[in-house]
This record gives sequence, structure tokens and C-alpha cells, in this order.
Amino acid sequence: MATPTYTITYDIGTTGVKTCLFEITNVIKLVASAMQGYDLYVFPDGGAEQDPNQWWDAMCQTTKEVMKKSPVKKEEISGLSFCSQMQALVLVDKNGIAVRRAMSYMDQRAREELKAGIAYGPQIAGANIIKLLKSLKATGAVAASVKDPVWKYKWVEAHEPDLFKRTYKWLDVKDYLICRMTDRFTMTRDSAFATMLYDIHKCEWSKTVCDMLGVNMEHLPTIIKTTDKAGELTAKAASELGLAEGTAVFGGGGDASLIGVGAGSVSLGDTHMYSGTSGWVSTVTDRSVVDTSAMIAAIVGAEPGKYNYFAELETAGKCYEWVKDHLALDEINIYLKKTHVADSQESVYTNLYDYLSDIISEVPAGSGGVIFTPWLHGNRCPFEDPNSRGMFFNISLETGKREMIRSVLEGICFHLRWLLETEDKKVVTSDVIRFVGGGALSDVTCQILADCLGRTVETVDSPQNVGAVGAAVVVAVGLGIIDTISNAKSLVPASKVFKPNFANKWVYDKNFEAYKILYKSNKKCFGILNNQ
Repeated sequence: MATPTYTITYDIGTTGVKTCLFEITNVIKLVASAMQGYDLYVFPDGGAEQDPNQWWDAMCQTTKEVMKKSPVKKEEISGLSFCSQMQALVLVDKNGIAVRRAMSYMDQRAREELKAGIAYGPQIAGANIIKLLKSLKATGAVAASVKDPVWKYKWVEAHEPDLFKRTYKWLDVKDYLICRMTDRFTMTRDSAFATMLYDIHKCEWSKTVCDMLGVNMEHLPTIIKTTDKAGELTAKAASELGLAEGTAVFGGGGDASLIGVGAGSVSLGDTHMYSGTSGWVSTVTDRSVVDTSAMIAAIVGAEPGKYNYFAELETAGKCYEWVKDHLALDEINIYLKKTHVADSQESVYTNLYDYLSDIISEVPAGSGGVIFTPWLHGNRCPFEDPNSRGMFFNISLETGKREMIRSVLEGICFHLRWLLETEDKKVVTSDVIRFVGGGALSDVTCQILADCLGRTVETVDSPQNVGAVGAAVVVAVGLGIIDTISNAKSLVPASKVFKPNFANKWVYDKNFEAYKILYKSNKKCFGILNNQ
């Protein structure tokens, strides 16, 4: 048996960090894990921010917890890495200290900056034609969304000039944390691409696009590969984390890059779907592909030469969390007793989500004609509209909470199907879909997805941990244990398979047609109610 190698990886999500200690031999085995949440500050004007110090504090606490849970000594940890939320804006000074709270990928305040920077004159897909063509030629993408980080950067420049003057480097989430660990200012290729300022041909920052959009190139850090060693733990960082000074820190990757790796979707044509706080559909390609009309682009993948054709849903599992808090539980204590089912001595459920999954399994497919739109914080693909919102449509006297709750899961699946069918117009997606994220923990959700898509759906062990597994693969490659990221496919087999029930598909086909019409029919109303 091969001598085990130990690594700690950090899955930095929107609502919390999951820290995992893995043992790597001929397989990747989870030894211990811990999780801690942090705040997401959402403002009425579309702002969404997080405190980088909370990320770091959560990492320190969870690192000490996993080390306490395991017999592994800190000197035995060979490497550290990340799988992280992407497209945040973290501006830091020369000491690596954040000059302001980080602007989340969800932040959509920069409407005027987007308009002034690219959304004017003759346009295609909301972008000035000349600027769009220049950007596509260099980067394979275009910053045409209000949520793209370059417009956050321009917003700070316009609205907080004193803070902007203090800025030394522009980092993404994991790159800020790597800086805090190593005192190095770096950014991996996938995160650099997500800024829409990265030249995919020269593998460097694009001076043409930076000049066109008014970005100071001195603010941009050194670009490295996901499997590169970014640096080593400083004495200060090691003390705060409870690890050994000099431990290797690898570049890691964004969630859009590494969740697919952890899902085992690494071969050309492999398609995976993710449902966590957000959701997406991603297909591995070997070329840059863009659908400007649907806001879908092939993003740089973790493995050199590969791209992920990526379509995003802003809120997926977050919708189900909303259901738990505001619909399943009775906030005003009039009609239902607020009971935690897992606390009951007679309960067979480990948590409320398991209970809800069991309850909605009793509701027929189609939720009695009720349709839910999962656009609780606007939407990006296949239409970009920060004003769009969620709604329950077609409620009748016969509709109850069970139908409404099931319709939320079906609405998420409808949108994933919409993204999949939109991707099919540009690339060939796989017949078998790997489904990962917290949403994949529910067999009911997995079966609804299979029925809705009319395709086989596979899940893997601990689908909520696949980002951390992907980061462990990065360390394995960086240390020379595994030759390439492509080897991840053999390390991550399917644990469950869900075949579509075609008796349900006709109902979903009917509801899906209505679902796609709802945005177009209500776009004007969304604008009237939510335009800031």
C-alpha cells in the first residue's frame, strides 16, 4: 500500500467554509471535516458583501477542529489548497490587508458603471459591438453582466475614491486567503479568466482589454496555474491556523473549475450539474465557446487546454433554504406548531430537509400545476436581468404547502434543464449527468431532475464535498502523486444512479413550456417593481 499523503483543503462558499483533511493514496479518503458559517451582507440597492476577516477566522477555527478530530500531526500535512466562490472583488493594500469588505459575486450595484463602460451605442447582448469584439478576440468572453467584477472595481473607483487610492492589488476570494497565508499576491488562471481581463491565447493579462475598460494593470497580481505552488505558510499564518510553518500552499481553483473535478466530470463532453447556494450546468470542452445572447461562455478550466462551458443559476439551494425558513416553518405561530422534526424522539429524520423531501415525494409530479421561478436574486443565464424575482404561479384553492414546496424543487430543475438545452445549441452535452452539491443529497430531488431532463442522473459519495475533493486533486498533481487532473475520473465513481421515469416527463414538459414563458411575460413588471 502506498504511503499516505495528507492534505487540507478549504471549500470557501457563499455562506460558510468547509475544511477537509484528506488522505491520498490510490484513492482520496476523507479523514475529518468541519464547517463554520459567516455573514453575507445584502443591501436594498443590490449590494452584497462579505468580511474577509470572517473567512480567515472561520478557516482558523475549522483547521484546528479537523486537526483535533484526527490523529494526523501538523508536520504530516504536505499541502493546502482551495475550492472557492468566484468573481468577488477583494481589494488589498501592500500588506495584503483588505481596504474594504469584499464585494460578492452577487453584488449588482454597478449598473451605471456597466452602462458607461460597455452597455451603450450599437449593442449585441447588452455590450457595445466594438468593445464586445475586442474582448471576445482576446479573452473569449465579455464583461456584459452587472455582476462581473470589473464593474465592481469601477464602482469602488467612482464611489469610494479614498479606498480605491489605497488599493495595491485586486484579488479573488481564495487568492486573498493565499496572500494571507504566504504574503504572495497571485491569482490562478481560472480566476483571472473570470475577471474578463485574461488573454486566453497568451495566458497573461490583456493590456488591450484593461486599457479599453480603464483597469490599472498594476493592480493585477501574478497569474499561476491551479496546480502551482503559490508559496509556503508564514510563521504568523501557521500560528493562527495551528499548522506547521513552511507547509506548501497550492493555487487551487474556483468552484466552477474544481467542483467538476471533484464530481469526476473531467473528460471532454462530460456534463455536470450543481445545486448549492447557486446552481449551474457545465460541460467540458477543448475550445473557447461563447453564446452572448444567453450569457454563457466557456471558462478556463483547472486543467490546461480544457474549458468548462458554464451556465449559471444565481439562486438554487438558496431557494430551498428560503422555503425552509419562510414556508415550511410557521413564522407567526398561528396555523402550525414550529417543531424541529429531528429533535422528536419518534423522528426518523436527521434534519428538516430530509423531512421535507419525504413529504413532497407524496405530491404528484407537476405540483398540481404550480410553477416556481428561482430568481430570488435576479438571474444571469439564459437571460441577464437583476430585476427578475421568484414567484409562485398558478395557485388554486386546491394548492397547499406541499405542492408549493415541491414546485420550488421542480422550478430549480426546470431552470437547470433550460440551461442544459441552451448549452446543447453550442456543444454536445452528455447523456449521463453527474449531479453534485447539497441538492444531490436528496434522492427525491435527483429523481425529479432525471424525470425533468429525460436523462440518467448520477451522484457521488458526499456530493456536498466535491469542491474540497477537487482541491485535493490539485494538491495531488502539485505534489506529483497524480500525473494529471484527468486522473480524477477514476477516483470518483458514481454511487447512485437515477433513471428517468418517462411517465412523469410529459407533465414536466408541459410545465416547462409555461416556465420559459413566465419571464418574458413578466419582464416589464419586474422592471417596474425592482429597478433601482
